[in-house]
Amino acid sequence: MAVKWEWENATAGAVAGFATVAIMHPLDVVRTRFQVNDGRISNLPSYKNTPNAIFTIARSEGSRGLYAGFTPAVIGSSISWGLFFFFYSRAKKRYSRDEEDKLSPGHHLAAAAEAGALVSHGAIQFTAYEELRKLLVDFKSEKAKTKDVEVLNSLDYTFLGASSKVAAILFTYPVQVIRSRLQQRPNQNGVPRYADSFHVIKETARFEGLRGFYKGITANLLKNVPASAVTFVVYENVLKVFNLTRKKD
Repeated sequence: MAVKWEWENATAGAVAGFATVAIMHPLDVVRTRFQVNDGRISNLPSYKNTPNAIFTIARSEGSRGLYAGFTPAVIGSSISWGLFFFFYSRAKKRYSRDEEDKLSPGHHLAAAAEAGALVSHGAIQFTAYEELRKLLVDFKSEKAKTKDVEVLNSLDYTFLGASSKVAAILFTYPVQVIRSRLQQRPNQNGVPRYADSFHVIKETARFEGLRGFYKGITANLLKNVPASAVTFVVYENVLKVFNLTRKKD
């Protein structure tokens, strides 16, 4: 039964990962284009804001531009979220002595960290998600005079998925900007723009300040916060379907 439950977690995670990329991929394209453009390279496209970027890409490149790189993204998302939830559920079961045992923040962090290598900033997000989830369950259970986890609904999962993602993005976004600029490396007269990570940090801080490390974060939040909400709403509801099916059996 435990093995079946772990694969149900994996299936729910894979379905959620597919749905998330299918809905949110255009904003990921916009985010990447904002990140790699610091405004000093004339041959790179320039956009005023996120809506303008979406409109410009759609007009000049069509849907293929907005969904550039969709296939590897959706495959990677489905596999990584499926594996993440699989290993995360296994780790939680290992740390929990029984089904009624509530894990500590340290245990949630450890469980998420074990699976977090498969998903960017997973440890931070899942720790925040689980801690907020416990608080919300306790609050609603106290009001309803019950300790049933089913007191949570899709609106609750939307809040949990979104708020936990915001926390993770604020912590990790500067690293993503640095990585993106290193990957692109626009050249001037054949010379690489950035020598290494420290060079990126120095140049960004000098010419753009703190805002440079969060450039494109609006598109990132618009894409990833709703995406996280979709992921957890789909994931939790798919698990509910599995639970209902198991009870009928």
